[in-house]
Amino acid sequence: MSEHAASPINEYDIVILGAGPVGSTLALLLAGTRHRVLLLEQRGLDAGRQDPRALALSEGARQLLAPENAWPTATGLGDGRCTPIETIHISQNSGFGRTLIDRKDYRVPALGYVVRYGALMGCLHDALRQAMVRHPEQLICQDHTRAEVAERNAGADSFFRTLQLGDRTIRTRLIVHAEGTPPDNSTGVIARGYGQRALIFEAGLAEGHQQRAWERFTPEGPLALLPVDGVNGKRVSVVYTVPEAEAEALLELDDQAILERIQAAIGPHARFTDVGPRASFPLKLRLRQPAQDNRELWIGNAAQTLHPVSGQGFNLGLRDAALLAQHLRHALDPGSAHTLSPYVRGRQLDRYGAAAFTDGIVRAFSTPFPLLNTVRGIGLSTLDIISPLRHFVARRMIWGARAWP
Repeated sequence: MSEHAASPINEYDIVILGAGPVGSTLALLLAGTRHRVLLLEQRGLDAGRQDPRALALSEGARQLLAPENAWPTATGLGDGRCTPIETIHISQNSGFGRTLIDRKDYRVPALGYVVRYGALMGCLHDALRQAMVRHPEQLICQDHTRAEVAERNAGADSFFRTLQLGDRTIRTRLIVHAEGTPPDNSTGVIARGYGQRALIFEAGLAEGHQQRAWERFTPEGPLALLPVDGVNGKRVSVVYTVPEAEAEALLELDDQAILERIQAAIGPHARFTDVGPRASFPLKLRLRQPAQDNRELWIGNAAQTLHPVSGQGFNLGLRDAALLAQHLRHALDPGSAHTLSPYVRGRQLDRYGAAAFTDGIVRAFSTPFPLLNTVRGIGLSTLDIISPLRHFVARRMIWGARAWP
């Protein structure tokens, strides 16, 4: 997808860097507004269609994307593009207590969904192409393009920022960074390591998953099982958090050895039959503060990266895009502090709430003291018995900050 041929003007209202899920969602939500939007992507836009990764997206994400025809609805039984999560089972290894969250308690079709990254990107980019046809002068997408943001000079025009696209120079009132991650040890970036890596792979189950997700806390870290092969399927995506020092050795284990390892971790709640190829990545909390500077704004993973426990990261980024689109839609100057500051303040509760929520869970359940197993077991049992507490956790996962009073 290259830039529209009838758009030689090198001036835009908004330039979005990164056409992943967050950047594409923002561009789609801004289509047809008063602003001239340029979406830039370093890779080809169709490259993501073949990405088989599994994403845990909330019901809130579906409610955001479905009206834009950008949600990968399953076409039948066994369709693994989008698998609903109807219940979530939370427990701990080597300890008592458990909590069961059921979508029936919240009058929603599902608590969340496990969506293939490629299926999501295909739907988003198909919707973008349709929006470009409807609004050819207001929405322009350009792939295979690397952008360099020029530093602002003291005497520069305060109403624009400049970017260099190869030998082409463009100006814009707002630059939105929707790709990359906050750099460690940079001014304004809060970074906290966990000393953990996440092992990612798929596994088969002896019995159907019945659209259930499992979150199992072990002394090494959380173990998550997410249903990935549609309704009545028998395959799950496994996110196994382990100490960083053990990750490489675990990657080298044969299938039978890793199968025994995760079977011991999950206990009697599921029985595995096989495992697929493994990969891993380091886990760290990174939070850019502030996420705004001089007609530049950071959203999604460019603003914050979280521990994958409870699947908050992508959902938080989509909420960033949705709320930003609301603030920009009717703004006279999309890059002014008058426009951006209320958005940044309004996102603080959700951003810090999600960071504290995931960070607190990991630290509470990763401390290997036997006495704490009892305390954690009491906490899980209390969460299961006292419905307002359980409902808060469920709403936090579905709608983010809207769970807060």
